[in-house]
Amino acid sequence: MSLALRDCYRERGHQALLFSSRALYGTLPVEADHTCFGTVSPLRQVLRVANLSAWHGIRKVVSAFRPDIVHVRMLTTQLSPIILPALRGYPTIYHACWHEPICPIGLKMLPDMSPCEYSAGIECWRQGCVSASGWTGLLFQLRLFKHWRGDFRRVVANSHYLKERLGEDAWNDVEVIWNGVPDVEQRPALENQPIIGFAGRLTPEKGTNDLVDAFAILHKQMPEARLVFVGDGPDRLLLERKCASLGISESVQFTGSLSREASNAILNQVWVQAVPSICQESFGLVAAEAQMRGTALVATRRGALPEIIADGETGLLVDASCPTKLAEALLKIVRNKDLAERFGRAGRLRAMDNFRLDDCVSSFLDLYSRVLVEDRSDSVSGELS
Repeated sequence: MSLALRDCYRERGHQALLFSSRALYGTLPVEADHTCFGTVSPLRQVLRVANLSAWHGIRKVVSAFRPDIVHVRMLTTQLSPIILPALRGYPTIYHACWHEPICPIGLKMLPDMSPCEYSAGIECWRQGCVSASGWTGLLFQLRLFKHWRGDFRRVVANSHYLKERLGEDAWNDVEVIWNGVPDVEQRPALENQPIIGFAGRLTPEKGTNDLVDAFAILHKQMPEARLVFVGDGPDRLLLERKCASLGISESVQFTGSLSREASNAILNQVWVQAVPSICQESFGLVAAEAQMRGTALVATRRGALPEIIADGETGLLVDASCPTKLAEALLKIVRNKDLAERFGRAGRLRAMDNFRLDDCVSSFLDLYSRVLVEDRSDSVSGELS
């Protein structure tokens, strides 16, 4: 999303730079214009509280580039809140795209995969979300974040769900701008072999284990169906072993990490895309992308997914952590090609009306303009006084 915003701003004639850490979470290269030190080693816990490389790098970049506005996203995983004082003097907005301002692990989910209803504090340690050794640092990080949040001219959430969660922790006056996805051609007409698709990281919170269980149930009733996982992650080997133990390996494909073009080529063939998330999704980008392609969806009622998917119109919503219900919903669609096509057409219309990247970019540019007008007005008032 950060890369997409930067590139779209440039296409519209604006100068835009992207700053990030050099930490690699997968195989894809870092494409930022300027970077600072970052790591996925245990040292990351220190960097999250105070990344001096990020502070120094940010100061250097803004001093040379002198931006009209600064757009901050995903601050706490590597860069740390100490970069915020370096941005003073520049109108800055904060774009919340997950739970990082209110949760040390960013997921608002307990170790047993149930939603977390606690405020950040001692319960983060008591519930086992963070270790005793890491608890102090992570809570100090959140305290720094809250201390400097007044420096933001605007706070934007990527969903109404996230806005509500932020409001519960006194993050008020939050605007909502839904994420946007690139326009793509509508997928071709469905072939005869029913295919279920998944796109994303193969991690527990994404519900991939439930999806394998659901497909095993479905496969007994519809042996010709296939399941394809597009993406990679730490759970891939465990999932492959589980498929083997359930006797469904021949019907399940794991593609690994792919380029956007290669991913779309595969996902264009699926009858229905599953989004079985257990975590509270702050938006659900893969759901919006699926609808843009014209693909039916089955997803869990977690986080913002009910905002993205119109239940019974563009897909079906089911309870999380319930493979039986997930299997029933998937089976309903893969048994009925006409229903899959109807959901897909409605989904594409919904995506074109609500989730176009161009519209998202326009919304942010409008926000920047409003902030800059206010900034100039404040400057004039200060001079007159």
